Amino acid sequence: MTAKVAVIYYSSTGNVHALAQAVAEGAAKAGAEVRLRRVPELAPAQAIDSNPAWRAHLDATADVEIATHEDLQWADAYAFGTPTRYGNVAAQLKQFLDGTGQLWFSGQLSNKAATAFTSASNIQGGNESTVLALYNTMHHWGCLTVPPGYTDPVVFAAHGNPYGTGMVGSADGPGEQVLAAANYQGHRLATISAQLLRGAAA
Repeated sequence: MTAKVAVIYYSSTGNVHALAQAVAEGAAKAGAEVRLRRVPELAPAQAIDSNPAWRAHLDATADVEIATHEDLQWADAYAFGTPTRYGNVAAQLKQFLDGTGQLWFSGQLSNKAATAFTSASNIQGGNESTVLALYNTMHHWGCLTVPPGYTDPVVFAAHGNPYGTGMVGSADGPGEQVLAAANYQGHRLATISAQLLRGAAA
């Protein structure tokens, strides 16, 4: 049974966007139907223009569709990505999540697989706490979190984060090892989601 996976993210300068693409590719390799979506930018133009990399990335990804609640209803599984903000979820993604009250209340977000990934400016910059903070929302929704754990050697090669792929932000973007871990995380999410669907059908 084919799973439908929504990869929904916020990225300011492109690192999380690259991770999201890798997660989406991994899910597709596992046979999933995938939607890659970004949440709206909330920062004022003055702030964006103060960082050339931020403006360049926003312009370069203008063709990536904006996430909607319909994407959440459509999907069997979710992969959420965000840069760290003081060890927490970026406001742009948080606002999207905070607007899901009616879907949560009606039970439309429960019993779905979910995973998360992130990027911080340095190794101790809050990657783990940001992923765990994202999972708090998934717990309230009644999702089944699907972290990568230490279930494949690629996790160790990419700094060994068992909660969800995390990276040190770089102007060059994520390296091959981190992209491989993100790809594996998407594959694992889609595989387990398909297993859940088969179990429910049986």
